[in-house]
Amino acid sequence: MSSSIATAVGENLPYLRRYARALTGDQTTGDKYAAATLEALIADPSSMESTSGPKTALFHAFHMIWSSSGAELGSAEDAISARAQAHMAKLTPKTREALLLSTIEGFTDSEIAEIMQTDEDEARELQSIAVSEMSDSMTGRVMIIEDEAIIAMDLAATVQELGHEVTGIARTRTEAVALAQKTEPDLILADIQLADNSSGIDAIKDILENHPDLPVVFITAFPERLLTGERPEPAFLITKPYVESQVRSAVSQAMFFSSTETLHA
Repeated sequence: MSSSIATAVGENLPYLRRYARALTGDQTTGDKYAAATLEALIADPSSMESTSGPKTALFHAFHMIWSSSGAELGSAEDAISARAQAHMAKLTPKTREALLLSTIEGFTDSEIAEIMQTDEDEARELQSIAVSEMSDSMTGRVMIIEDEAIIAMDLAATVQELGHEVTGIARTRTEAVALAQKTEPDLILADIQLADNSSGIDAIKDILENHPDLPVVFITAFPERLLTGERPEPAFLITKPYVESQVRSAVSQAMFFSSTETLHA
């Protein structure tokens, strides 16, 4: 593998791992697919050739592995992974892939078509089906950890438009832990750099000690702090500045794939 291809792969590998993790439902299985993709690229570097750029080529190589394996999810690591995989089995084939590629990874319809070896019309249709199947599934209670008032208000509005209840907004680690204990949300949206220089990551760690199955969507301007290759890593990670469709997709998917008996219609 040439140095230029190796550099391109290295730059985009954290995002491929994020995608694989969200797609498969757990980090271990996602990493196995990402590793298999790298092995395939070492054996045949020509598969990195793409008119749309190296990131598209890398994700296309991943999808060749993913499709040829039968898109198997593997064994669930925990309760969240088990529920995620059970729910994924109910979705129309290929819809989740198309939606994640669009809303989380930011690929265009033409790039998605190239990655998935289809056409743009089908790429758009797959995304539409995924949104419909997920958004109609359930509603729940969402807590927001965000110290910037305008962003917090925007996130709250988006959450409410999806039919969910906002349990409250926390600006610091201490506020977040107290709010989670008081309101018992079904999902958390969390920034990682908070008002008093405390850490949203630490806040989530504190909260998960008492609520280990609680799904979390991180929204941050510092994704590199979470995409480190170490455990645990979030399945849902949105980079600031974000667009509303990314938040809507991540919330719907996290709520859909991590549903519990506490969720209510």
